[in-house]
Amino acid sequence: MRRVIVAVVGAVTATAAGAALAGAAGIDFEVVDGEAIPVAGFAVVTAVCCLAGVVMAVAFRRWSTRPRERFVWTAAGLTAVSLVLPLISGAEARTVAALIGLHLIPAAVMIPALARSLPPRDRSEVA
Repeated sequence: MRRVIVAVVGAVTATAAGAALAGAAGIDFEVVDGEAIPVAGFAVVTAVCCLAGVVMAVAFRRWSTRPRERFVWTAAGLTAVSLVLPLISGAEARTVAALIGLHLIPAAVMIPALARSLPPRDRSEVA
């Protein structure tokens, strides 16, 4: 459990830092009606999505015969779907690229961390 908490904190911190660095490099995160997404907004949304991933991992552990495999495929698929939003946002190309990167950072932290916390198969099958 401690590793998962560390992963959530790491994902939130890395995403917020990435957003701050992108902002310092001159990337504006104006995507809706000229309003920019604040760094704190990235942190909050990342935390909520990480917690949703934790809930999903717990559900797969409880109800799946192959929790690790199913979790990884589902999380990777949801990450891919999340990349559609930046692509259709109508923002500048460099903003879109930064947003895609900021989607991939927490996925790269959380998916492996949560996958490692899950057994590859249902333990009752192995015995």
